[in-house]
Amino acid sequence: MAMGQPAGSGQPAAPWYVNMFPMFLLLFAFYFAILRPQQKRQKKHDTLMKSVKAGDKVTTTSGIIGVVVTVKERTVSIRSADTKLEVLKTAISEITEREGEPSQTPA
Repeated sequence: MAMGQPAGSGQPAAPWYVNMFPMFLLLFAFYFAILRPQQKRQKKHDTLMKSVKAGDKVTTTSGIIGVVVTVKERTVSIRSADTKLEVLKTAISEITEREGEPSQTPA
């Protein structure tokens, strides 16, 4: 009895990188499924905020549609109907029409 085989002896343990492969695969999938698309959207939005100029027709994240009157460092003044509003540049979700360019209607 005392001379029996020790418990757990059988096959040798796999190297550490074989055991960690599923974790590496999960992290890789997480990066390409979640982080990378978010970084692309953020870069596109930063470019949009830098390219806003007076005369552009914009839509804000709250759904206000207006024409840009003035552009400051952090804010934008827009005119919507008879109202002039000052909103943060980060609140602009899209530029629907550029000044001097014809409006593009979807086909």
